[in-house]
Amino acid sequence: MSNDYKPLSPETLGQRLGGLDVMKQAVGGNADAWTVREVGDGNLNLVFIVEGDAGSVIVKQALPYVRLVGDSWPLPLKRAFFEYHALIRQEARDPGSVPQVLHFDESQALIVMERLQPHIILRQQTMEGRKVAGLGQTLGLFAARTAFRGSDLSMTAGDKKADAALFAGNVELCDITESLVFTDPYYDAEMNRHTTPQLDGIVADLRRDEALKVEVQHMKRAFTSRGETMCHGDLHAGSIMVTGEQSRIIDPEFAFYGPFGFDIGMLIGNYLMAYHAMPAHISDADACRGFQDWILSVIDETWSVYRQEFLRLWRTERTGILYPKALYEDQGHHFASESAAEQLLGEIFRDLVGFAGIEMHRRILGLAHVAELDTIEDEDLKARCEAKCLKLGQFLVINRNRLTGMDAVLAAARRAETGA
Repeated sequence: MSNDYKPLSPETLGQRLGGLDVMKQAVGGNADAWTVREVGDGNLNLVFIVEGDAGSVIVKQALPYVRLVGDSWPLPLKRAFFEYHALIRQEARDPGSVPQVLHFDESQALIVMERLQPHIILRQQTMEGRKVAGLGQTLGLFAARTAFRGSDLSMTAGDKKADAALFAGNVELCDITESLVFTDPYYDAEMNRHTTPQLDGIVADLRRDEALKVEVQHMKRAFTSRGETMCHGDLHAGSIMVTGEQSRIIDPEFAFYGPFGFDIGMLIGNYLMAYHAMPAHISDADACRGFQDWILSVIDETWSVYRQEFLRLWRTERTGILYPKALYEDQGHHFASESAAEQLLGEIFRDLVGFAGIEMHRRILGLAHVAELDTIEDEDLKARCEAKCLKLGQFLVINRNRLTGMDAVLAAARRAETGA
């Protein structure tokens, strides 16, 4: 931690940041007239909305510990450095998909960025039963473009290796994922929690499933050893801000170089949990089924758009060291090129299915849960929704190499929902 580091507060922010030209331009020249609110509801950071005569911004500052737990779990402030570098790369690779970065102060672990308004967190929008037009299109494009353009398919070898070396320093946040996502849910770890006693039997059966644990650790090995592209690292309904017509991605502080299928898999796992949670949030049966069908359509569109965009980039931007055109198109071997692309997309699909199932498990059995399920007040209803997620997650992880397409995943979700 820098010796100069001090956490901000609503009372001190104006005094400490009021001299920055970017703040004067974006918010207003008189810091005493600013309105500052701390609005952070995440696990790791302070987040402030700063408003003034000229406009408003977001100021995000890392804390030296996990906010969800307290100072007994320290974390390095350098995660703000990785978030900053991830944001500027995501903006370059999919322009307009993330908030504009206005200022970065490494010693204070803070980022000043565009305030997205009237956007709200996607999770809140979903829990209220409100649809977002073009959601699957936006997220499919983001996942495909950042995956392809952050990889050896597009980047020069030197740039890719330098990027991978930079993000290799995000050790502590990767360690959180390695433990809380891939390990802790599958045994009685100290920080685990689940709905008890309703889920006790299901949880015990799941943790006794040897085939499941073999597949989960296979996916963990992929996470730790396959640095294929720069991943957001924590892409879920809480890291997407939306209006009724627009979506933007935030909070990439878990960024690392990992498997192509990681981000889209975690995202789809969150979609599936929302699907099974909806009966607790929408009381009208017909309206609930309609909204659940919309969620499944978003999953289908996200993957369909991802595939289409990945193939488009394969044909038009494949300038890296992998699958060079000199071996394919330049020799007239167009079919071989398309075959290689489809083979790679098949690998990505199988990975995303596994990651989706694991995400469903960790959000119910581990430390960090999701509001769609955790806010259900009726414990028995909550447990029924969670049990569907656990069983579907188990099916996806174990059968990820046998499922032939997204239709099979959606059919499995429908079976889990109806008990068929």
